[in-house]
Amino acid sequence: MELAGNTYEVDENGFMQETDRWTEDVAIAYAELENISELTEDHRVVINYLRKYYLENGVCPMIRRLIKETNFNLSRLYQLFPKGPRSACKWAGIPKPTGCV
Repeated sequence: MELAGNTYEVDENGFMQETDRWTEDVAIAYAELENISELTEDHRVVINYLRKYYLENGVCPMIRRLIKETNFNLSRLYQLFPKGPRSACKWAGIPKPTGCV
């Protein structure tokens, strides 16, 4: 898949498989695909948390942990990521979650 002028290996749902190649430009490109024109600080809080958690644990956090750790409720997450919290994982450049994100 081409994002931000580079080609990345993604799965059938568009989730990056090369976590180490992620840049903020990738997040911006995914945002644009969902008609979000700019990344806010709130977007960055969620994306950075997801990346950190994934890199430390090898999995995405459960939605309850994401809400608790970022202090955003589910409604706010859907405002930030209209396609839902799984989409936030996509923007963060991490593989598709296997659990409830």
